[in-house]
Amino acid sequence: MPNATTMTLDDLHRILAACGGASEDWPAGEDVHDRPFQELGYDSLALMEAAVRIENEFGVPVPDDAIPLLTSPRDVLDLVNGSAAKTG
Repeated sequence: MPNATTMTLDDLHRILAACGGASEDWPAGEDVHDRPFQELGYDSLALMEAAVRIENEFGVPVPDDAIPLLTSPRDVLDLVNGSAAKTG
């Protein structure tokens, strides 16, 4: 069921870890908001699966053509939280 709350970095990390990314741990003590997903160990397939989970959990569609533009955690958070604010 869609969640009306704001998506956090922890939410995104949990979703990506569940999608089988290369690493379940992000660099400790580092701000990863602007780190490229590739550096964090996530490929486009993990991001596509994450997009489906984000839509199911947060009720925000992530179009397939937008996925290549989402290169960092900040991009995803901005998309999800910006869309949620418009519809909420």
